Amino acid sequence: MSNAHDDLDDGKIKDGQAEAEDTKNMAAWLLGVKNLQIQPYPLPPLGPQDVKVRIKAVGICGSDVHHYNHMRCADFIVKKPMVIGHECAGFIEEVGSEVKTLEVGDRVALEPGLSCQSCPLCKDGRYNLCPQMKFFGSPPNNGSLANQVVHPARLCFKLPETVSLEEGAMCEPLSVGVHACRRANVGPETKVLIIGAGPIGLVTMLAARAFGAPKIVMVDVDDLRLSFAKDLGADEIVKGSASLEDIGEEVLCIQKAMNSCVDLSFDCVGFTKTMTIGLNATRPGGKVCLVGMGQSEMAIPIMAAATTREIDVIGIFRYRNTWPLCIELLRSGKIDVKKLITHRFKFDIEGVQKAFETSARGGDAIKVMFNL
Repeated sequence: MSNAHDDLDDGKIKDGQAEAEDTKNMAAWLLGVKNLQIQPYPLPPLGPQDVKVRIKAVGICGSDVHHYNHMRCADFIVKKPMVIGHECAGFIEEVGSEVKTLEVGDRVALEPGLSCQSCPLCKDGRYNLCPQMKFFGSPPNNGSLANQVVHPARLCFKLPETVSLEEGAMCEPLSVGVHACRRANVGPETKVLIIGAGPIGLVTMLAARAFGAPKIVMVDVDDLRLSFAKDLGADEIVKGSASLEDIGEEVLCIQKAMNSCVDLSFDCVGFTKTMTIGLNATRPGGKVCLVGMGQSEMAIPIMAAATTREIDVIGIFRYRNTWPLCIELLRSGKIDVKKLITHRFKFDIEGVQKAFETSARGGDAIKVMFNL
């Protein structure tokens, strides 16, 4: 990227631009397994506290790929046509009558989850656990891979001039890493193991470093992902396998690579094996934070590995109150997510299909981004 605004847009609406553009809002609809079509997407009326955003950058998340491949992600099942996508940024095209914090032309990153704001969890500040959460692109809610969306102004965060729209869209996956590091209290004395060098494992690594972690070891089964992690700043990398029989040997390799105790393990995969490795590699009195949602059920040695060694097992789900910090970390240069964006596609039917095929393939595809 040559400047903060990429090739997407300068974020300002030119005279007559809105009228000249096609007024029909189009979106990528998931109609069935590996069946995406670009079709009209009528928007709801603009409420007094809402804004209309012209979307300019959308990233593909692992959950989007699960929906694309299987019409479900964990217990979230697609039962009817759904607009996909939730990692997004764009600029304001219209503001509701009561909106005072944003104006037309502002470049914004969107937090994709709309909580009820009135249940006990919301009132306690843990709105990410709201049972009535309406989340972009999570069934039955439509997402943001569209020309335009209507969204509450309170969930649209203005981007500094030095932060690009693509980086703004990356605030969503980065928020997962930031929330995980907050939950696990990462600090300057926390030696961190991260299992899984996919997009979430990598942003967790970047967040852990920004939170002060002095040493980070990354584990994965894929050489390309490990090489990418090393280039991005991992202190050491360890090649794993898919076999449960290799757990003992891999734990020894991890401890040797750390050359010290593992204080905290992030499991960014969520399989029986990865969680077992985390529990066994972490020192007595340490923590294991489960970030990945690979399996809905797993059999792990909780008594021997966790209970008798007093290891705290922490779960995280999405994030809360992370966008301001993510934007500041990007603005200050403490985190650079630009290298994570490995592939870019246009928003047309050919681009949408190729983008999802590329993301589903994995390998050298870390973050696949749409430029609208």
